[in-house]
Amino acid sequence: FVDEMTQWFADNYTAKKPVITLGDFNIAPLPDDVWSHKALLNVVSHTEQETTLLREFMEQGKWVDVFRKHFPSGKLYSWWSYRARDWKISNRGRRLDHIWASPDLAKKSKKCKIYSNIRGWDRPSDHVPILSIF
Repeated sequence: FVDEMTQWFADNYTAKKPVITLGDFNIAPLPDDVWSHKALLNVVSHTEQETTLLREFMEQGKWVDVFRKHFPSGKLYSWWSYRARDWKISNRGRRLDHIWASPDLAKKSKKCKIYSNIRGWDRPSDHVPILSIF
């Protein structure tokens, strides 16, 4: 899907208008986007092939990772496996959900939040909502 996404934006995106891409990319691109970079290098969502393709997509589109604009370093997660007995204590998350914007629009981002508390609700999704205010 990253190849298709890259091609779609190459064919349809014009730098004249602000643009945003967001959603569950199912890829944690940075070492701080996973609980253990070393342990997950060969696990789907953090493999070298996936992270390289996503980085190339980011560079081609000159995308700004809005969350990393506000939180340049440190662990950020939007997903925790259902397999963990206590997701909060083990905290073996991944940041699979993203909000990326064109540079002009990214400058307008005022605040970002990951609603990790929702993961503790009865019968939650393994993903939690993320928000950026522009």
